[in-house]
Amino acid sequence: MPTFDITSEANIVNIKNAVDVSMRMIDNRYDFKGTTAKVEFMEKEMIINLFGDSEFQLNQIKDILFPTMEKKEADSSKRITAETIESVSGNKSKQILKIKNGIDIDLAKQIVKTIKESKSKTQASIQGDAVRVSGGKRDILQECISLVKSKHTDFPLSFGNFRD
Repeated sequence: MPTFDITSEANIVNIKNAVDVSMRMIDNRYDFKGTTAKVEFMEKEMIINLFGDSEFQLNQIKDILFPTMEKKEADSSKRITAETIESVSGNKSKQILKIKNGIDIDLAKQIVKTIKESKSKTQASIQGDAVRVSGGKRDILQECISLVKSKHTDFPLSFGNFRD
């Protein structure tokens, strides 16, 4: 019975590269000279820290970072959740951007529900942070992939581990 997995893995190398490119762009910009503007990637925690002098400057840093991330990996900015901006040591500001890795349980349930409502001859089951879909024929699974791609565009999904 053919199967495939629906997953969502963040490419850490591309994120690290985008942060490095953004930091170089910040260092070269005239309006950031003499400020505390900085982008920092913490790989183990999957967090990007933004440092700046004000909330406006943090927004400018995000305007540099997000397009750079999109160039490296499409839809990568969709997996980022921004926490509130906090004041650090006087008039400095800091914001934490969390990177979601894997499919959370709510999205997995929505994907399974979408597949079941389609009344196709497939079965979907949640396997940790992935969704495994099995069906009778390869064509049915390909229709299922296009259905999930069209319905769930708010989070980057990848389809792999296709087995006959």
